[in-house]
Amino acid sequence: MAKVSEEMDALILRTGNEAVMKLGLAPMHVEIIKLLGRLHFRHSFSQNILSHSIEVAQLMGLMAAELGIDVASARRAGLLHDIGKAVSHEAGGAHALVGAEIIQRYGEPEPIVNGVASHHGEAPSASLLGILVSAADAISASRPGARSETVLTYIKRVENLERIGLSFPGVEKCFALQAGRELRVMVQPGEVSDEQAFMLARNIARKVEDDLQYPGQIRVTIVRETRCVEFAK
Repeated sequence: MAKVSEEMDALILRTGNEAVMKLGLAPMHVEIIKLLGRLHFRHSFSQNILSHSIEVAQLMGLMAAELGIDVASARRAGLLHDIGKAVSHEAGGAHALVGAEIIQRYGEPEPIVNGVASHHGEAPSASLLGILVSAADAISASRPGARSETVLTYIKRVENLERIGLSFPGVEKCFALQAGRELRVMVQPGEVSDEQAFMLARNIARKVEDDLQYPGQIRVTIVRETRCVEFAK
């Protein structure tokens, strides 16, 4: 346990340092670096928070360059904007205010502190940084593919997939397999012939295309099986 704890601490510190270096920022207090590293193991709506923070920082740099304000400060505020999520479950309170208090304690400049505190409106914006952080945060969170579907959405999609298969006559059972990428349909051999099975697969696939929204493609497999069993006594 002691060895694993030591390795985890080293990984957290290395991950935090890599994020700062990737953005070309000046060194930060080691405690801030550790909290950044901890964000690598946190997710919000299935989006990795450290990756999201790096992306926000990059967006901040682009917008700051267009507006003619300090790019390094903008990137720094973007990287640190969600740092409160590393400890907000322990400290309590809004993560923006918790994060601002932490980075202020470890010597970050006041404009960056205010940018972090104000990006969700819990504190008034004293400069453009808070407004830019809010905009970059929204862009990163809402872009296509940033946040994958929730568990409830996934379960509902799988249920709807099986419901579509069961809605056709002659279908006995339906199973959504491979995380919803395949629909296995078992039909009653007395009601569905081999020729009809091909048409049934096509009809189910067309109905899935018309009724559902899903990533990638879904394979529809019809299983028609006749078993003849006799016992030798």
